[in-house]
Amino acid sequence: MGIPVNSKRSGEVFMPEISGLLRLKQVLKLVPVSAATWWRGIKDGRYPKPIKLGPRTTCWLASDIQALIVRLTQGAGLDGPNGVSQ
Repeated sequence: MGIPVNSKRSGEVFMPEISGLLRLKQVLKLVPVSAATWWRGIKDGRYPKPIKLGPRTTCWLASDIQALIVRLTQGAGLDGPNGVSQ
């Protein structure tokens, strides 16, 4: 089924469950920001840190991206490391 996510605009919606590793292109399809904004958010601690699989291969845990989406859709503050409210 999916994970329920409360949306202020449309009530409750369901986000499909995702698992494994996601590359940047896949992440940016789920989190609608530019690549530059995404990398700035990682540097600032708003977005999850990547995992380096090799010198030219970077990915993120799908569970980290899913948790970020849930926090963003619930309107949580993103002022701590990795988007965690403090």
